[in-house]
Amino acid sequence: MKIFCIGRNYVAHAKELGNEIPDEPVVFMKPKSALLQPHTPFYYPEFTNELHYECELVLRISKNGKYIQDKFASKYYDAVTTGIDFTARDIQNDLKAKGLPWEKAKAWDNSAAIGKWVPFTAIKNKKDINFCLYKNKELVQQSNCNLMIHDFDSIVAYISNYFSVNIGDLVFTGTPAGVGELVVGDELEGFIEDDSLLSLEIK
Repeated sequence: MKIFCIGRNYVAHAKELGNEIPDEPVVFMKPKSALLQPHTPFYYPEFTNELHYECELVLRISKNGKYIQDKFASKYYDAVTTGIDFTARDIQNDLKAKGLPWEKAKAWDNSAAIGKWVPFTAIKNKKDINFCLYKNKELVQQSNCNLMIHDFDSIVAYISNYFSVNIGDLVFTGTPAGVGELVVGDELEGFIEDDSLLSLEIK
């Protein structure tokens, strides 16, 4: 199982971190060990002093493929949920300043949380999905997938040019504006439309 992540896929988020708007998807990966297992507590990592949340829509790959065309890409994923790409922002900023890879800031154990899956058969319009994140019952991120620079199909097709996609792989499709810092005791809850799919506490 692989975890693909797309960076800078919402214009407002790229701007809030002072990044350029990319012409093509920015792809990075997390290992299988990054996935927070169900009913497993999330502990604030000891190596960072600036832990950030990034709420995203996550796709579940349902078919093996490579070199997938955009027009066929929707056949390769079957469900969506909310996820959180936890980021050690202080470490990421230091790595970026040195021109180094982000793995230490993004790919550590339990750095990827996902919620309950919603099959696309239950979604009225896959190009019009509202999602949001609450921190301590306060709305901190809210967006719609129609604001993504690169949509679901183009992301899956693009990834497949470089990596095989396999059943069970996950695709984090990018975070909108509103990312922010977390402290121990914070509670997060992620929604698609009015359905609460993800809930966890920072311990």
